[in-house]
Amino acid sequence: MEYGPYFQGKRVLVTGGAGFIGSNLARRLAGLGAYVTLVDSLIPEYGGNLANIEDLGEMVRLNIADVRDEHAMEYLVQGQDYLFNLAGQTSHLDSMTDPFTDLDINCRAQLAILEACRRANPSVRLVFASTRQIYGRPDYLPVDEKHLLRPTDVNGVNKMAGEWYHILYNNVYDIPACALRLTNTFGPGMRVKDARQTFVGIWIRLALEGKPFEVWGGEQLRDFTYVDDCVEAMLLCAVRDEARGQVYNLGGQPVVSLRELADMLAELSGAEYAIKEFPPERKRIDIGDYYSSFERIRDELGWEPRVDLKEGLSRTLDYYRERLDKYL
Repeated sequence: MEYGPYFQGKRVLVTGGAGFIGSNLARRLAGLGAYVTLVDSLIPEYGGNLANIEDLGEMVRLNIADVRDEHAMEYLVQGQDYLFNLAGQTSHLDSMTDPFTDLDINCRAQLAILEACRRANPSVRLVFASTRQIYGRPDYLPVDEKHLLRPTDVNGVNKMAGEWYHILYNNVYDIPACALRLTNTFGPGMRVKDARQTFVGIWIRLALEGKPFEVWGGEQLRDFTYVDDCVEAMLLCAVRDEARGQVYNLGGQPVVSLRELADMLAELSGAEYAIKEFPPERKRIDIGDYYSSFERIRDELGWEPRVDLKEGLSRTLDYYRERLDKYL
């Protein structure tokens, strides 16, 4: 789709903008001629990294602020044409050990952002980054948007609430909002120094350091979305009227087991891996097999994944071979 008429000269706010997906989105928006403001707290545990945006220079404006700061957010949403709300706490394990911080970031702060929009800019077009984690352990595969929501951890419960605050404010206050349920997004800019964002990141780090990585279990099925495809879906949802008030799954192809993913990464990097038993604290919140149906967004908006898993892994490895030290 040609996005120039929608974003050229428009003002766009991206929360979590120095993070993985936010920085990739910002790069695309700047290339489309938008005036992009990034909001990021740069709290080390939450994924923001100035290395993600160092190439953008004056093409974007960075505001170091916390989305939990209601006064800052009310100021920042004023005059914006689009708001991509990507800020969040992503670690499932952290949400279980520190549930109140997760509640504050993934639930209360989301409500504060929406209240800021209601008071200061109710016409802003808003896209919220939700997660497949809210489905919990699937009753059937592939999982579509009609599946029961049954989160297995605190993070999933709070992300579910954050998602539905957006849909509620669309329905009640006519703030044009929609949500994308992301699944295992990966690519350049992802967190690799630990597994707080995704296990794929720590696999890639260890592979590039010449160290073996661990695969817990190995037979679980997953699908993965390359970050460029994720960004495309966000842009589509922002500009298409059909997306207002809707929730869409993203996904990717092919569906693979974790062992197959490990084999693919080993082939591309020369690394080795070991199959391990799940640590008990992880086993309690693991969802087993999961992959998404993305038929709805394909049929309604024309989105489908373009970058297959192996190509995406190859691009990601190439990116970190040049700059791994900036992400450790």
